[in-house]
Amino acid sequence: MRIFLQTSALLIGFILSLSIANASADKTLEQLEHDKWLKLRFSAQHERLIPIVAVADMFFACDQAKNSGNANYQVKELVEDMDRNLLAEKLTACLAGATTKSDTALNYGLQGCFSEQLSSLPAQQKLERMAMVTASISTLSREERQKSFTRCVTDQSISYLK
Repeated sequence: MRIFLQTSALLIGFILSLSIANASADKTLEQLEHDKWLKLRFSAQHERLIPIVAVADMFFACDQAKNSGNANYQVKELVEDMDRNLLAEKLTACLAGATTKSDTALNYGLQGCFSEQLSSLPAQQKLERMAMVTASISTLSREERQKSFTRCVTDQSISYLK
């Protein structure tokens, strides 16, 4: 069982690395330096964005799971256009009693963040990778899931600084 958990942890780490690598594969050294500059120049803005992006990821995946995505939200629109208080209210309603610190919310956050990270892939490939993410989530400890979510959201937030 321990080997299975370690394998699952490696798998989700690999998927996260792959999604980040795919997102930055076409980036030149100049673009990577620009991302670094953005982090430094806009560190306060970046820090303010992280919780908004985290809530958007959680709500996006929760809405997809519970409402079949009928409202057709996109994470980018949730982050950039929706009032943050309204976004928080929508997440609270979607979680139906679970808190934003719950395992349920964390799992939704991981699914939402990975969904956004993998959005540039062809539909079939994205579905396959998301199935791997979902399967891996259930085998990881809370600490491992929290680390993955924090890293994913931190990287994801950079794209909203541009």
